[in-house]
Amino acid sequence: MAKSAFLHPMPRISASSSSPQIKFWGTRGSIPVPGPGTLRYGGNTTCVELRADGEIIVLDAGSGIRPLGIALDTEFQARPIRLSLLITHAHWDHILGFPFFKPAYDSKNEIRIFGFDGAGVTFREIMAEPMKSPFFPITMRELSARMDINKLNEMRFSLGKLDIHAAFVNHPGVCAGYRIFTSGGSVAFLPDHEPYEFFLHRARGKQLGPEEAKEIAADQHAALVQFLHGSDILILDTQYTDQEYKSHIGWGHGSISSAVSLAIEAEVQTLYLFHHDPSHTDEMVDAMIESARELALKSGSHLEVAGAQQGSEIVLEAKKVAAA
Repeated sequence: MAKSAFLHPMPRISASSSSPQIKFWGTRGSIPVPGPGTLRYGGNTTCVELRADGEIIVLDAGSGIRPLGIALDTEFQARPIRLSLLITHAHWDHILGFPFFKPAYDSKNEIRIFGFDGAGVTFREIMAEPMKSPFFPITMRELSARMDINKLNEMRFSLGKLDIHAAFVNHPGVCAGYRIFTSGGSVAFLPDHEPYEFFLHRARGKQLGPEEAKEIAADQHAALVQFLHGSDILILDTQYTDQEYKSHIGWGHGSISSAVSLAIEAEVQTLYLFHHDPSHTDEMVDAMIESARELALKSGSHLEVAGAQQGSEIVLEAKKVAAA
């Protein structure tokens, strides 16, 4: 199993580094909220960079992809940038930054984009829509970089030496989570997910029978636990406190206790609370992290808990296995 370290911002590490590295560029959910109350955990929406085994993987294209693009352009300068962008779903906070992604405007760069069709819309249409008139002055086809938009049909695929598994999660519309297997361990990314107990609440509203709802919830939850089992890093939707969740059932987001419970059941090593609510200040996120750690401690689990912090990095270092 890999060992993770939560670090402060550091100089860029090459994609060829032997230690896989994650950097948070956007950690907020719903809408960007930069300001004095979000300085430590960040105000940009969802975007995470993973460098591993010669690949640069970008997870979602929220407003955090803009500073990522500027950093990549500064780092690579005259050298071409080649990266893969994995999109979880079409909600604005996960795609609104792409029109402002600087590497997309340089012909020497190659950008491969992957995702699933949405509800009644193709993945290509999902990516093109924000750049159509009258929403934006430049269309997707006018971008200078070599763009390769790929609709995913399989739940398992490879990018270079990386094996990637996908799973649909509980969020309005069509939404996927990804688990990426690297030489230093696996990273699971579920930025938007509501616990499957939501089906039980729907049953109370007579949309589903109680037994049917219970069976669906149990089956889907078990499948997700299996999908996540043994992950070294789990970046998970923890938008609400448990109290807040009571008035947000059906909104498609998780809470502190549901996130900790899922991570423990899946025997995850480190849980990163993610998709911070736009109304939550740094102090509020601090309190949520402390609550999550207390829950993990009371359970007797060895689960490590941290808050995803914009600008910070995780380095996965594989433990050496002694020869027999």
